[in-house]
Amino acid sequence: MNNKVFLTIMLLLFLKGLSAQNIDIRGYARTYEGILTETGNLAIAQQTLDLSFEKMGNKSAFKVNPVIYLYDVDSLNLKLRELYMDFFFKRFDLRIGKQQVVWGKADGVFITDIVSPLDLREFLLPDFYEIRRGIIASKLNYYTGNSTIELIWVPVFTPNEWPQPGSIWYIEPAFPVKPEFNYSRSDITAGIKNSEVFLKYASLGPKIDFELMGAYTWDDNPSLFTIKEFDTLGGHPALNKLEIFPEYNRLVVGGGSFSTEIKGVILRGEGAYYYGKYFQTTDALADGSLTEKDYLHYLIGADFSIGDVKLSSQVIQETILDYDDPILRKQNITTMTFLAQYDLFRETLHLELFTYLGITNEDALIRPKITYDLDDGFSVLVGANVFTGNTDGRFGQYKDNSMIYTKLKYSF
Repeated sequence: MNNKVFLTIMLLLFLKGLSAQNIDIRGYARTYEGILTETGNLAIAQQTLDLSFEKMGNKSAFKVNPVIYLYDVDSLNLKLRELYMDFFFKRFDLRIGKQQVVWGKADGVFITDIVSPLDLREFLLPDFYEIRRGIIASKLNYYTGNSTIELIWVPVFTPNEWPQPGSIWYIEPAFPVKPEFNYSRSDITAGIKNSEVFLKYASLGPKIDFELMGAYTWDDNPSLFTIKEFDTLGGHPALNKLEIFPEYNRLVVGGGSFSTEIKGVILRGEGAYYYGKYFQTTDALADGSLTEKDYLHYLIGADFSIGDVKLSSQVIQETILDYDDPILRKQNITTMTFLAQYDLFRETLHLELFTYLGITNEDALIRPKITYDLDDGFSVLVGANVFTGNTDGRFGQYKDNSMIYTKLKYSF
């Protein structure tokens, strides 16, 4: 028997035993298919069973959240998104185990929301609770008045996940010669020395809510240290070997967010300052090809309504400070988002349009969808992901991946 199938059966038997212990069981079953508009090929064929087992006591609680993905007849993928214990005290709570952490006030963008790494194997298309990866951590929340101090210790570094060769989301790097990848520098040994620490202060006031955060962490995206070998025949150096060492670098991050209401309009802001982030350069003759710069990521947004239509918009900017021309990335990248939502037929039909607009790169991702609540717990969703614009842009590079899709979901 396939090991994944065996482990899945054992897990379900274990959770069936839990269900007999007066434990709250929630979850959903979903079938999700997407077809590329360019070729008509099936891009997504995913069946999902997401289960959540929770037990709440006076002084403690726990949660187990296993997820089973089936991509074809045999490709069974079992994950434990969360598995943690909660302990409740008079002035503070403690959570220990694998957990997701959500920070900040941005929609569709990760600025101060950097505690949980991301699963980007399908770009930004999955729901955000599926994009965030669980981390093994200890989280302490201390309560004082209307404020909360949150301290998180992460002893096991977990990086972002990226598409692999063969995926429609994989972009082949443009190198002058075929590189040799060496992963000897990418291992981060779990322990105190290599752990991450995050601290947040949150205040809920009558006129304004705000958060302040700081982190001593690892960059979840590896930098690519390069070693080059050249032939010098004819007096002109010609690259004949390129060895690439993916490596993770330390970051110090500070930032915050706020939200306030002014005459029915919710104003939101969020920003983070990254000290010592590494960027690739175009210095073709030098080993390393990396430079260390400070980096600023921030947004301003507004939420409001016109009649029964809920609207939201954000302006996001990424800036590399003390910029040098050899850096491959542009100094300033500006993006906008737009969200419109409208409910019909006693809130059983839901219309939504969410759009990323790449102002700097002149590209976009347009995501319309319609959801109908057919019955108690059962919904049908039809949507599209439309990539357009400059093929050098973050969204335009996937213009061949525009698709229509459907999701049938039963929640319980």
